[in-house]
Amino acid sequence: MAYAPFDLKGKVALVTGGNSGIGLGMAEALAQAGADVVVWGTNAEKNLAAEGKLNQLGVRVLVQKVDVSDEAAVIGGMQDAIDALGRLDTVIANAGIGGGAPSFSQMSAEVWRRVMSVNLEGAFFTMREACKHMVARAGAGDPGGSIVVTSSLSAISGAARNEAYASTKGAVISMIKGIAVEHARYGVRANAILPGWIATDMTAGAQSSPAFAEKVIPRVPARRWGEPEDFGGIAVYLASDASKYHSGDSFIIDGGYSIF
Repeated sequence: MAYAPFDLKGKVALVTGGNSGIGLGMAEALAQAGADVVVWGTNAEKNLAAEGKLNQLGVRVLVQKVDVSDEAAVIGGMQDAIDALGRLDTVIANAGIGGGAPSFSQMSAEVWRRVMSVNLEGAFFTMREACKHMVARAGAGDPGGSIVVTSSLSAISGAARNEAYASTKGAVISMIKGIAVEHARYGVRANAILPGWIATDMTAGAQSSPAFAEKVIPRVPARRWGEPEDFGGIAVYLASDASKYHSGDSFIIDGGYSIF
């Protein structure tokens, strides 16, 4: 018999912020591995484009307009997804926004709270509702599930002028560890992904900066920007039975930047 733990046929995965960037890279890989996919996003145009791409992969696809900072929207959206596709085996809390300032001393409370509402509260609402569903399934005799959060390299390095963003990304690592310990008895595992410098809409400014291209990217041992598709493999691994005993971990996907 062939070893096939990465086959995701029969599984359903939800990716928040899955209509572009890292989220879409993960959603596409999950679908290619056989999973039915649910994508959440707030931009209608990006949602439509993502739906078109995913529909070509031969799996069931549900794209929903959900603002993760809205608790009621998360609760309703997740229940709608479960009603439509029957279950959720993997939930990836990936939605996030940037929130820099000219300096930490000039960072406004408005910026701080906006970043917290999406990156931290949104992740909390998403993962809490996913855990409710998975615990209920386990109680009905169907244990198992994978909770994943997209953190950032800024969680473990000094992110000047981006303390709000970095604070949320450090907090979700602590949250995911608690989830992992509390929910292991239900067969649910929980892990974090820490991207480095990845070419997405969020990093558009840095991508167009000659100084950044000259001074930062050459320090990446892989000698290039990361791409959304670089997150397909880790997404499939964490959604698959290959990771059924792997929980509470943080995966750094940065081309070697953090160790150089």
